[in-house]
Amino acid sequence: MSRSGMIEQERFTCAIGAMQSVVAIPRAVPILHSGPGCGEMVAGFFERSKGYTGGPTAPCTNFSEKEVVFGGINRLRDIIKNTYKVLDTDLQVVMTGCTAGIVGDDVDSLVAEFAEEGKPIVSVETAGFKATNFEAHSLVVNAIIDQYVSRFESENKPKSQKNTVNLIASIPYQDPFWKGNLAEYKRLLAGIGLKANVLFGPESGGVKEWQTIPTAGFNILVSPWYGKPIADHLKSKYGQEYTWFHHIPIGANETEAFLNQVVEFAVAQGAEIDEKKARAFIKHESDAYYEEIENLAAFLLEFRYGLPNHAHILHDAGYVVALSKFLLHEVGIVPKEQFVTDGTPEKFQETIRADLKSTSNKREIPLYFEPDAGKAQEILRGIRHNGRGIIIGSGWDKELAKEKGYDFLPAAVPSQYRLVLTTNYAGFTGGLRVIEDIYQTVLSTYA
Repeated sequence: MSRSGMIEQERFTCAIGAMQSVVAIPRAVPILHSGPGCGEMVAGFFERSKGYTGGPTAPCTNFSEKEVVFGGINRLRDIIKNTYKVLDTDLQVVMTGCTAGIVGDDVDSLVAEFAEEGKPIVSVETAGFKATNFEAHSLVVNAIIDQYVSRFESENKPKSQKNTVNLIASIPYQDPFWKGNLAEYKRLLAGIGLKANVLFGPESGGVKEWQTIPTAGFNILVSPWYGKPIADHLKSKYGQEYTWFHHIPIGANETEAFLNQVVEFAVAQGAEIDEKKARAFIKHESDAYYEEIENLAAFLLEFRYGLPNHAHILHDAGYVVALSKFLLHEVGIVPKEQFVTDGTPEKFQETIRADLKSTSNKREIPLYFEPDAGKAQEILRGIRHNGRGIIIGSGWDKELAKEKGYDFLPAAVPSQYRLVLTTNYAGFTGGLRVIEDIYQTVLSTYA
């Protein structure tokens, strides 16, 4: 993706937006060495995302002209000291903004001083002009691994727990359904005999869980591209192999494929799994899913002419591919032109195209990698298909759906039209929730 120029209707933030990855760790606090508006900007973009000490409540040096001229390292030292006095936290992550990145304050050396005193503190360079928050998420996680987790390696021997895995999946807050998804992944993996370190959210064990990262027998990456640097780093650092599922498993087909892939990989890695029980668990979950689908038969028959027959999705690559597969094979809605808005690096785009192409050997699904969602909307304005359509995207897309006479389902950030707490779209139950959301949206038009 180009780092220059302007884009319209941005669906992600600059690198410092990865402060949300810190906020999502129980009792962790981001300390911003940045201008006063950075935390406010991030909070405004994600909404309802302050956590323990996030958004405008995050400690910040409020970088001003004085710090630009004379440097802000002494100001940062005071902020860190005062953070320890005021906040009861388990981990502090110092993140630099654009001004600090330009001035060149030696943040790493300052943070190292506190770390030598035994403080649980980490530094990471997140100047906004260097990366997006999708990429910076990996920078933050790897910094915590190298500067904090590594301190506990002596009591957490690498690969000592064969049935423990580190899950690398949803990016907190960037994925609106991250809490529910991580909880569902953890439940499903427990069902096949694995203990998952999910690392973020209420289902994690906080920093104590992070300390045990080295003990995992292997890792699981659920992502088309973001988070891969974490899996690669853990493989290099601790020798942990990983299995890679390239999109979010939504519904029965993909969740079965995901779990079967994990079972086979776990056995190959020496995990002590009862394969018979694992397969029985997968079948039980699948049977429960299809029971609900069968209950839909009368509804679908009655409304068959009033339901959407095609869909456009504007989302990150993981959701675009996942929802396209799910809608076509399990809902009967044909995915038409799809738009990946996450700024996917070019080196991953061909693999993502191939993943989407594998959805059907009879139907081509046009795919656009377009971080400028304003341009994506202009393309959509010029497209016409017969029948009732639905747009799945962010709050930016509501007016476009109204303009085209389409149904609209908000499922991406930013969106002021939906409140998401612990809803999940991943897994068997996630597929049922997607169906509920789509048809509830449709039924509301008959009210």
